[in-house]
Amino acid sequence: MIGDSESCETTVARVVERELASTVVEIEPLAGGLGLRRFYRVMTTGHPSSVIARVEASEDPAGRPAGTAPEPALEPLRSFLEQRGLPVPSRLGGDSKRGIELLEDLGSRTLASAVVRASAGEREALYAAAIDLIPRLQNLKDPADEIPAFKRRLDHALFDYKADLFARWSLPEALGREAQSTEVDAVRAAFRWIAAEAATAPARLAHRDLQSRNLHLCSDGSGEERLVMIDIQGAFLAPPEYDLVCLLRDSYVELPEDEVRSHLARVRPLLPDRPEAESFARRFDLLTLSRKGKDHARFVYAAKSRGDDRFARYLSNTVRALRGAAARVACLDPSLARLADLVHALPESACAG
Repeated sequence: MIGDSESCETTVARVVERELASTVVEIEPLAGGLGLRRFYRVMTTGHPSSVIARVEASEDPAGRPAGTAPEPALEPLRSFLEQRGLPVPSRLGGDSKRGIELLEDLGSRTLASAVVRASAGEREALYAAAIDLIPRLQNLKDPADEIPAFKRRLDHALFDYKADLFARWSLPEALGREAQSTEVDAVRAAFRWIAAEAATAPARLAHRDLQSRNLHLCSDGSGEERLVMIDIQGAFLAPPEYDLVCLLRDSYVELPEDEVRSHLARVRPLLPDRPEAESFARRFDLLTLSRKGKDHARFVYAAKSRGDDRFARYLSNTVRALRGAAARVACLDPSLARLADLVHALPESACAG
């Protein structure tokens, strides 16, 4: 791994010049997400004229359950998806010892930015195209048993991790004080109930973070635009509703409820397992609770622990998604009813840093 920003940019420039046999003329740091991985847009005198340098960093210990393995490297999953026709960035080189990957520059137009000025029809068409990637992912198999993503699962440890994050960072927002042990236990019990339900579902390959900022729109060379998935290294096996939750209950883009339901109705029979409608809808809401509960906690954590308040403005969308899901599943179990009470107490306003 590379140390400070100056040495990182110098190392990136050397790798680009070596791998692409061209001269670097400018390096532009790009804003990252909640992880600590760094990204740079590197302009060169050669072809291509710009590339994205993806630089690994030491992991944030809050980013995964204690005792579990870190995310696998980008390869061979990227190549596996590319070879099967899934839209991912091309690899242009890199330096594995320094944790640097050089990737196709897809530009800065994401699904999130594209829908800001889109009409309702344009937005629905863009989301339909994004959703159509999900059955393609779920149909993939790993016959050679060489892709780490197929050995990773949304398991009980991950649900416990999400519960603990929510209890530590989100519960105080709902309660206006530190959570008591009984309240923490209530959250853990609800997430374990969700984990048990998820364990009965088919397990299919999921991107794991298929949200609007991880889908880039770029020209395919013929004037048409294509959606390209980024941030794919966290892929794992999960219930068929998981990526749909990431996309349709996205904190960065809040979709009208009728559009969400329309997209779900269209895609359900296209999924390889063709889930029965009632269990499909139930798991969608249950996974919304666990996924958006984790997202809410991470947004609060970033603001209060790191002083990074970039995501605080998305808390209101996240809370509304949580409240809706909680209301629909509260009747399934007393633990979910208790969680629903806590979720409904969450404020929609941004937390203080």
